[in-house]
Amino acid sequence: MKIIIITQDEPFYLADNLKYLLNNMPKHSNVVGCIVNDVSPFGKKESFLQKAKKTYDIFGLKFFLHYSIKFIKSKLDESKNITKLLERYNIPKIVLDEPINSVNSVNKIKSYEPDLLISILGNQIFKEDIINLAPKGCINLHTALLPKYRGLMPTFWVMKNNEKYTGVSVFFVDKGIDSGDIIIQKRVEIRDRTQEELIKYTKKIGMESIIEAIDLIEKDKVKLIENDASKMTYFSFPTKADVEIFRKLGKRFF
Repeated sequence: MKIIIITQDEPFYLADNLKYLLNNMPKHSNVVGCIVNDVSPFGKKESFLQKAKKTYDIFGLKFFLHYSIKFIKSKLDESKNITKLLERYNIPKIVLDEPINSVNSVNKIKSYEPDLLISILGNQIFKEDIINLAPKGCINLHTALLPKYRGLMPTFWVMKNNEKYTGVSVFFVDKGIDSGDIIIQKRVEIRDRTQEELIKYTKKIGMESIIEAIDLIEKDKVKLIENDASKMTYFSFPTKADVEIFRKLGKRFF
């Protein structure tokens, strides 16, 4: 089964997770290409300075310095470089000159003849031509127990809302946001983890879940779980006020 991964150039956690995924792919699966979009943590495209300023304004100096240092270290560490990682695994980096839903981009992806698309940290809403491009569909990872906590930064919101559990969901992408039928879902106890610890933990379980989902899809053994829209909650990016409440509750980012 030929697979194309669609992701973004995230500097903190992605390289380690992709490495785990690639090292543990089901036997008959082959990643034939990877699309790496620019990072857009706030859900829209912004310049590097705009992203840095917004991070500082919302999360404060300590958070800004912590992730600035991590960012600089990641740029100096070749093992965190997504392009280098793809080269080591002989996976072509697919460069799209236009938005992913454009005719030229769709045709370029089609030329690789993928059986399955996998979105990890996908930061674009896919239209029908992408959703239906691969015969086995397009799947996505979301680090929450869908249909709850659709949207952005679920690890922050489950902690702010004093949830005892969160989880991961691997689902088929449809035209909505985090609304497709679920293939794999796993529950995680939050305990006293920091947000950074929760991110790392759920992403690792997320990679394991993607591997399981690929295997089920390949063997045509998927038993879908309903992503019930009547039970959904949706969260966008937190505000400065949300962050203040998070801290007052004794929650920690790292």
